[in-house]
Amino acid sequence: VQLVESGGGLVHAGGSLRLSCAASGSIVIINLMGWYRQAPGKQRELVASVSTGGTINYADSVKGRFTISRDNAKNTVYLQMNNLKPEDTAVYYCNAYLLPTWSVSASNYWGQGTQVTVSS
Repeated sequence: VQLVESGGGLVHAGGSLRLSCAASGSIVIINLMGWYRQAPGKQRELVASVSTGGTINYADSVKGRFTISRDNAKNTVYLQMNNLKPEDTAVYYCNAYLLPTWSVSASNYWGQGTQVTVSS
């Protein structure tokens, strides 16, 4: 199973970026997909998540600015980030809680991370 992210980069404050993450491999079902971020010297934190049924959670710091969406047919999750702030600068990691074909239980899988830098 692989999670491949794309869409990070450098943007000025107030700008927008869209992250994508596609899961591939022998997957039975993906229960939850989401995005986490980790800034230098800080712990990794949840940014947003979306379940198979469409239940969405956001960190308070991104509510009203970020939108998470998911294409179940493509095993892909997106994060539209608007009105970016310098404090959003971090490495963003895709996460999927999924059941692979070779296992009887679901586990967490992570992407390699993509850098988002917001300049003031």
